[in-house]
Amino acid sequence: MSPDQVRGRHLPRFIDIDGRRYLWRDLVALRQAQALPRAEQPTLFELREDHRPPGERNAAERYREPSLFTVMERQS
Repeated sequence: MSPDQVRGRHLPRFIDIDGRRYLWRDLVALRQAQALPRAEQPTLFELREDHRPPGERNAAERYREPSLFTVMERQS
């Protein structure tokens, strides 16, 4: 006897959802199949390496560390 049966509880074999009866083990198997990681998706475009200096790779860094050319543009 399983531990659940000893305590007086029986695990359900079926579950009713919207008036239809499903086997519990089938629902568990479907859930486990959904939980598996999916295959890697291909990229939509070619990924290129960003060769800019670290201070110019995103807008926040460009604002925080202006380059020589941006300083010259502001003076004109």
